[in-house]
This record gives sequence, C-alpha cells and structure tokens, in this order.
Amino acid sequence: MGIIDELEKTNKYRNKNITIDRHTFPSMKEANRYCELKILVKAGEISDLILQPSFIICPSVVWNGKKLAARKYIADFQYSIGGLKSLKIVEDVKGMRTAVYILKRSLFLLQYPEYDFREV
Repeated sequence: MGIIDELEKTNKYRNKNITIDRHTFPSMKEANRYCELKILVKAGEISDLILQPSFIICPSVVWNGKKLAARKYIADFQYSIGGLKSLKIVEDVKGMRTAVYILKRSLFLLQYPEYDFREV
C-alpha cells in the first residue's frame, strides 16, 4: 500500500490520473497530498480523513414543473484536528481555478461556516 499502483489517461488539464491504495486521483499533486495526509493520520496529528466529501450547496428546486437536481460541491479531503473540540478541515488541492469552482467555493463558504476551508 502507498505505492503508486498505475498511471492512467491524461485529463483535460493534462494531468495524469494516479491510483494509490485503490483510490484514483486526477493529479500527482492531489495524490501527493493524500500521501501526506495518510502520514499525519498515522502520526495522530489528524483524524477522520474522508476522500471526496460531498456537500449540498443548492437544494433541488422545481422550475417550470420540473424538479432540478440539487447542486453539490465535492472537496478533495475532509479531516479533523484536535480532540473534543476538533477543528473540521475541508481541503481542495488546486491547479486550475475555474469560474465554476470559484462559484461553488463561495456557496460552500456561505453555507458551511463551521469548516475551515483550505486550498492547497
């Protein structure tokens, strides 16, 4: 475990998908961050590591008689620091900051102020 299992196809930003521990990451940067976070878990520095946590940033709505799906923001990682009053962290490993990402980030920050949001 922990060894890069395979390199896969290139995506639209010319990153190569990387698979580590049966998890596929869209970039080497995100895969490296996962490895760093695994080390922090083993050292007891962080806990409750979740990959690809999903947050609803806009509930489903009915428009012209049709139900439109809820909109979600999917972060790269979520974890906690500390004991009883732990700090909840949400991380996004960024390369390209698209307009859609910036909008979703703003909606996340508005609706989930209890999280410490970090771009890595």
